[in-house]
Amino acid sequence: MQLVKSVRAMQRLAKTWKRKGVKVGFVPTMGYLHAGHLSLVSRARKLVGRTGKVVVSIYVNPTQFGPKEDFSRYPRDLKRDLDLCCAAGVDVVFAPRDGEIYPAGFSTFVVEESLSRGMEGASRPGHFRGVTTVVAKLFNIVQPDLAIFGAKDYQQAAVVQRMTRDLNFPLKIVIAPTLRESDGLAMSSRNRYLQGELRQKALILRRSIQAMQKKVRRARTPIASVRAKSEVKRLFAAERAAKLDYVEFFDPVTLKPESKVKRGVHMALAAFVGKTRLIDNARL
Repeated sequence: MQLVKSVRAMQRLAKTWKRKGVKVGFVPTMGYLHAGHLSLVSRARKLVGRTGKVVVSIYVNPTQFGPKEDFSRYPRDLKRDLDLCCAAGVDVVFAPRDGEIYPAGFSTFVVEESLSRGMEGASRPGHFRGVTTVVAKLFNIVQPDLAIFGAKDYQQAAVVQRMTRDLNFPLKIVIAPTLRESDGLAMSSRNRYLQGELRQKALILRRSIQAMQKKVRRARTPIASVRAKSEVKRLFAAERAAKLDYVEFFDPVTLKPESKVKRGVHMALAAFVGKTRLIDNARL
């Protein structure tokens, strides 16, 4: 496995692979890898085959964090991540420094203006501007044939798909299922913040989704979105350690909010458990 830290070196490798007709699968991450990330690596390997190359990027992107968010304390452990990548059969880890991605005088950003408006976009202004910019740059640097994203970040995956289509990037976006811990908590690098009883309290996100799935299955008619949101808020009100940021019911393709909640509608929510912000989503 190779560790590459410069944009120029990564692009040289990518061009060499292109000339040889080597298929490249790409898994962009912010590091502190867990089993969910490794499942994306496995998916990439299956898609490119033994003769293909799997590239994992490890970069905590500053432009997608707000001024009061957890950029400075976001978990980082490159040595641990490299060991995991090597064991998983990754060919190249691209781990650039900030100066490589955002050199002095950098002033160009990529903005998606439709799918990024609500939910995470509304709760974290500027977040998707940072995401689309860094992903576009990584696509140009790694030049993959396909890139794998996890469904836990449902809106992010949709935004990246739209950007890829709109800007004619010559690659396929693959969305892999959300991986969960044995108790149902969606896997996330931020789960390491959940110390003591907070780990159990964090299950309120999954329980809220399951409660709405159950209610939708039993309902004879669609449920008003206002009513559904109120029920989720009541569930959170009973859990003092957790504070709901938002809950939304929306069309899984357009991401537009639905006024009626029924089978096939998608649900997403974000919440603070202690000081840790978590997200989850599922089809109802």
